[in-house]
Amino acid sequence: MAQDLTPRYTVPGIEREAAGRLIGLLRLRLHALNDLHLTLKHVHWNVVGPHFIAVHEMIDPQVDRVRDMADDVAERIAALGGVAPGTPGALVDERTWDDYSIGRADAIAHLGALDLVYTGVIEAVRAAIKEAGDIDTATEDLLIEQLRDLEQFQWFVRAHLESAGGTLATGRAHTEEEAAAKAAELD
Repeated sequence: MAQDLTPRYTVPGIEREAAGRLIGLLRLRLHALNDLHLTLKHVHWNVVGPHFIAVHEMIDPQVDRVRDMADDVAERIAALGGVAPGTPGALVDERTWDDYSIGRADAIAHLGALDLVYTGVIEAVRAAIKEAGDIDTATEDLLIEQLRDLEQFQWFVRAHLESAGGTLATGRAHTEEEAAAKAAELD
């Protein structure tokens, strides 16, 4: 049974039922950002190999920005009259994706897997932007700003996975493990 997220009150100019739809949409974005933050820290802690320091140092600013994004989404949920679920249990119960599947691995393998992670997050943000745009331009604007940063982070990741001819090593990968293996072939 779906949870009713309709708030008792919301921001002026938005109907309560529409705010409830936005809250539901933003809850998934919050979970995705919290999950991405933890995944990025996991990579930061478990990356090895000759590209270790480059990837290790590239990841931390992404972690910081993703944490800020989560805070912005949680505050928007609260402004709309909703509850921002910040517990691990809520994340696990409500998410629609599996845990990151790569443990200790070469930097390039992690970047291959992260490319697929970013693709999933970015596709979901684009869908959320479409839905939010029909209801509330302020929420849409928040998501668009985050999309730009997420796409830049994926570009940073992909720069390590692209050949001089423009071929992306993970281009045909469907799983994190497959992407990690294809990326590892670059070294």
